[in-house]
Amino acid sequence: MNIAIQGIKGSYHHEVATLLYDNCQITTCTNFSDIPPLLVTKKVDKAVMAIENSIAGAILPNYALLDEYKLDICGEYYLQIHHQLMALKGQSLDDIKEVWSHPMALEQCRKFFRKYPHIKLIEEKDTAEVAQMVQERQLKGIAAIAGKKAAEIYNLNIIADEIQTHPDNYTRFITVTSDKKQTAATFSKVSIRFTLLHEAGSLWQILEVLKNNNMSMSKIQSLPVVEKPWEYAFFVDILVDDIITYKKVENEIKEIVTELKILGKYENRMLH
Repeated sequence: MNIAIQGIKGSYHHEVATLLYDNCQITTCTNFSDIPPLLVTKKVDKAVMAIENSIAGAILPNYALLDEYKLDICGEYYLQIHHQLMALKGQSLDDIKEVWSHPMALEQCRKFFRKYPHIKLIEEKDTAEVAQMVQERQLKGIAAIAGKKAAEIYNLNIIADEIQTHPDNYTRFITVTSDKKQTAATFSKVSIRFTLLHEAGSLWQILEVLKNNNMSMSKIQSLPVVEKPWEYAFFVDILVDDIITYKKVENEIKEIVTELKILGKYENRMLH
């Protein structure tokens, strides 16, 4: 099994991939946008992508990638995120002038850095890659935000631990594929994408269908339709207790929307 991830060894994506797939081959990507072409051309079997964080919110560009490349969500996993501030051995918090990390990691730790206004926060592409860079370049006065595994791999000293704003900090990861045949036979969640007519109450009709069938949403997100200015697509996650009821709901929604895409039917679980 060849799994594509954003980031390098020691990143949270790497942690999720190794928890899910024993002895898998990892293909690392600098950007999320590098992943879909690998799936479409069958150079990798699946990919792990973060889609949302409980503190920083949705990663909107990844919704757009799912849509553009017609990828299928085949699993969903929640990982509790523990951010550590790390630097070269011998460095302390007083020595740090800049902290480099992924924008989402910086956002999740912003409250911690309010106590240190002299520290400049610099956005980078990957948490673990910064940890690697600090070690390889012997960067003094620079710290990285990453997980404990990155500190171990790149031999850095943790100078402040658990610096995330909230202790219950979770990131929602999805596994995706371009192979529609991998849809689960049983599922507890469905992700859909739809567009609506410009009519008053059209979104309310969707909500009414869910209410009348006693089904709940866990997420609703809108994104602009690029080729149609001021029109929006809605991305909705539906919790499924009964598959027969869900099929009824799907048919009813089809009658209301102008376009409906099923982004994935899958099980969700917590990772430890």
